[in-house]
Amino acid sequence: MIHHIPSDSPMHSETRSLMHYQAVHFSWQCSSQGVAVITLNRPERKNPLTFASYSELRQLFEALKHANDVRVVVLQGAGGNFCSGGDVHEIIAPLTQMTMPELLAFTRMTGALVKAMRACPQPVIAAIDGVCAGAGAMLALASDLRLGGLQARVSYLFSRVGLAGADMGACSLLPRVIGQGRASELLFSGRAMTAEEGLAWGFFNQLHAAADLTTAALQLAQSLAQGPSFAHGMTKTMLHQEWNMSLDQAIEAEAQAQAICMQTQDFHRAYAAFAAKQRPVFEGN
Repeated sequence: MIHHIPSDSPMHSETRSLMHYQAVHFSWQCSSQGVAVITLNRPERKNPLTFASYSELRQLFEALKHANDVRVVVLQGAGGNFCSGGDVHEIIAPLTQMTMPELLAFTRMTGALVKAMRACPQPVIAAIDGVCAGAGAMLALASDLRLGGLQARVSYLFSRVGLAGADMGACSLLPRVIGQGRASELLFSGRAMTAEEGLAWGFFNQLHAAADLTTAALQLAQSLAQGPSFAHGMTKTMLHQEWNMSLDQAIEAEAQAQAICMQTQDFHRAYAAFAAKQRPVFEGN
């Protein structure tokens, strides 16, 4: 969610509402509290991605940078599985017939989805159970927080189809989350990481029984949505940008970021509520 801009401001045209967005290749729901839920809903095939769903997801996450009514995003799959990756028949088969320029256009498109997820200011919570493989595992990795079901199996199985483990940013993101050695094992072998391993290695923030997973993800999302959304967006930006900074650069960047947040009304609301011994109600401005 971008910083709140009043409707009478000349910059209001730079914002847009996504609450009633009509998704075509997946399900989209958004509550009045600003919690949006994306559901990959091809359960009969374990929710694989197609060229069209890749493209729509990328466009949606890019649009979220301008959304004025979405505070948190939950990403999940239907039918007990998260996502089985690229559809074998609708993506993999056509790829074998493409020229190099076409293939590069495709791999850049898939990488652009990860970029868009990292660049949108809203925290993205992935609720992962069952199969989470290939590109699906990258969607999970690109999320900010990951809740797992007890039967979750996360596979970066690119090597098992004759491809490099370097796909959609895996060689950059995965070592930062679970460590270089563990990431190397998963990317070379293509084996599945169990839910228990994922929790122990820091991939999953929490594990839940399958019946409780969506509820837990929504509760976490609602908790974050009640927080200072502008400041949450700043935190996400800093977490992403500081990977490429020295400590001195990071400290200076955070000094500037925090000074900006101190200008928000949410900061003043928090102080006033503390002084009055009340719980602050944040409005995102």
